[in-house]
Amino acid sequence: MISPFEVVLWAVLPYVVLAVFVGGTVWRYRYDKFGLTTRSSQLHESRLLRIGSPMFHYGLMFVVGGHVLGLVVPKGLTELFGITESNYHVVSLLFGTVAGCVALAGLLVLLYRRLRTHAVRRATSRSDPFTYTALTGTICLGLWTTVIDNGVRGPYDYRETIGPWFRDIFLLQPHPELMAHAPLDYKMHALLGLTLFALWPFGRLVHAFSAPLHYLFRPDVVYRSRTGDRVGTRRAPRGWQRL
Repeated sequence: MISPFEVVLWAVLPYVVLAVFVGGTVWRYRYDKFGLTTRSSQLHESRLLRIGSPMFHYGLMFVVGGHVLGLVVPKGLTELFGITESNYHVVSLLFGTVAGCVALAGLLVLLYRRLRTHAVRRATSRSDPFTYTALTGTICLGLWTTVIDNGVRGPYDYRETIGPWFRDIFLLQPHPELMAHAPLDYKMHALLGLTLFALWPFGRLVHAFSAPLHYLFRPDVVYRSRTGDRVGTRRAPRGWQRL
């Protein structure tokens, strides 16, 4: 038996966050379509940006990939492919720690850059401090659960509790008792994650939806130089040409 407060946290709050996330994103696209950007500040400072931005984004991609594997993919499916719990634990501990540290280091570099450079600091919006706080806290708590709960204290199989709870939310069959019996740091990590998604449509994180992925599939752009009588890479032939 769980308390009504736990029911609100793990069976009601996720749907409220989903409604805010989807509704806020639609509203932002409709009324601020050209504001779906990070408000690039590369012209103000580029040295630290070249260091922090790749570290943060690539580290975060691996962190998100680890969450998809741990929360979305059922435990039985990985075991079907011969991945035992001990093997999964070792891989998640190793790669989760490395990816989390890289993402956190990149984020700290970007935050230091924002505080250090006056022009970049002036470009900070009112919602940014809340987003940065939630993002930093989420990554730090994720590292804590990975290193402490899965490393120092021994493995905690969250794929039997938190994973099913997460999937059941989208199946419209919430089971709050699964999260109610999870360790406290996992609960705090989940709550900060929900906070981050609630803030997502109203801050600069919404630029993830405007990533230029179509660049990967567009045709090549051909550039030709023009110097004197030379066009492209071939010297123009002498005489008349048949049309």
